[in-house]
Amino acid sequence: MPGPRRDRPAVLLLLGALLAADLYFHLWPRARRELAAGAPGCPCRRRPAAATATAPPPRARAASALRRLFAHPLYRPAAPPGPAEPLLGAREALRYYRRKAARWNRRHKLYREELNLTSPAAPLLLRPEASWLQFHLGISRDGLYPRSSPTVNRLLRDMQDFTTVSADYSQDEKALLGACDCSQIVKPSGVHLKLVLRFQDFGKAMFKPMRQKREEETPEDFFYFVDFQRHNAEIAAFHLDRILDFRRVPPTAGRLINVTKEILEVTKNEILQSVFFVSPASNVCFFAKCPYMCKTEYAVCGNPHLLEGSLSAFLPSLNLAPRLSIPNPWIRSYSFDGKEEWEVNPLYCNTVREIYPYSNGNRLLNIVDMAIFDFLIGNMDRHHYEMFTKFGDDGFLLHLDNARGFGRHSHDETSILAPLSQCCIIKRTTLLRLQLLAEPEYRLSDVMRESLLQDRLAPVLTEPHLLALDRRLQLILKAVRKCIDTYGEATVVANDTTQPEAPASDRVKLTT
Repeated sequence: MPGPRRDRPAVLLLLGALLAADLYFHLWPRARRELAAGAPGCPCRRRPAAATATAPPPRARAASALRRLFAHPLYRPAAPPGPAEPLLGAREALRYYRRKAARWNRRHKLYREELNLTSPAAPLLLRPEASWLQFHLGISRDGLYPRSSPTVNRLLRDMQDFTTVSADYSQDEKALLGACDCSQIVKPSGVHLKLVLRFQDFGKAMFKPMRQKREEETPEDFFYFVDFQRHNAEIAAFHLDRILDFRRVPPTAGRLINVTKEILEVTKNEILQSVFFVSPASNVCFFAKCPYMCKTEYAVCGNPHLLEGSLSAFLPSLNLAPRLSIPNPWIRSYSFDGKEEWEVNPLYCNTVREIYPYSNGNRLLNIVDMAIFDFLIGNMDRHHYEMFTKFGDDGFLLHLDNARGFGRHSHDETSILAPLSQCCIIKRTTLLRLQLLAEPEYRLSDVMRESLLQDRLAPVLTEPHLLALDRRLQLILKAVRKCIDTYGEATVVANDTTQPEAPASDRVKLTT
């Protein structure tokens, strides 16, 4: 076959030409760049030019602002006349939780026997050093946790890392299904979905799944009582509460949950098991089970199994630390066309001041604190607040259920500030910290940005939401200045503490 043999030289010449072109145009320039980068005196071998900059990374730059804030005299605890009154007695709490752990282990063993599961399962052990238990024992009259508490950071890490051993509906969902008797529950809705997860250390957390993407805003036609519950709002609310030094929001962390392994496979609730399904996109989904609206189109889905969510640490059992749930005097009308008295009567606060316990003590000042917090996060859904009964009428208010915050960064709902603008009172310490956070060195958006970087789901908030905090802070200070101009500083600013003033170099003036 002479034909193919005559073509061989031509084919070899063509291949040689292609190889030479590849060497000249591709391999040789790349070799020259490698040799130049490795020349003596060049410390940037194989590093992009941007990496040689001397500026510290964004996290390092921002971290100093948060450290400076918490080191400021306004955030240093004053020397108390005695130890803060604790919520729980350590011995009683340990005895109670040991009984609960033993009961849980017995029930879990019976459940496994009913299913004929023969694989060994180690019982849950209650350890006194568990972070959730130390968090419960650290609650006092001053707040849910002490300033600079190492227990809180440890609890946040544990909620993000520990294995889940059980999952169940919350009491709200159980009440809707008739499984428990709860006096105050949420309205039945498919968009309201939360679960209780228990971890390997016997701690519990409230899990709220992602329902809305971070860059999405709540549509302006939505009523506040049908808005989505956002997991990132719960996380951001905890960080903001700590920055304001209120310490009234339970520690909350973000986590990626495997809905199959960490919920479906560990739950004993047959109803919860029944609402899991696989979507057409092969993602594992589940939805709330309630009398109305609960359909697959309201489901939350993993990707295909992993789902973002917030985990809020549980407060002590009501058997140990009873709480009161009290209607907010500035509650909104949960109807399409109704209005409450405070919305039409600018002198409404005069009526509130005549009602116990708002007629004396700190309750009204605490309501104003709560309104300031809600205005900053844009939460219009504060229909009730809770308090520990042990601390009496002057105890702090718990800022629970903040998932309807951070919905619209482009809108400032000033009606949330009605308690402040109508009553014209504010705690001195609250005002001083707000003014401090308005200073460029301690700008609220900067310290929030740095604080949220500590969460596994960072970025928790988009930049427009962070900048909205600065804008709303100025509106709060403007409302306070208006009150002071009208009634005088002595009437408006309540001296709520004997803490010594900050040094002159760090002092924030009320007239700023």
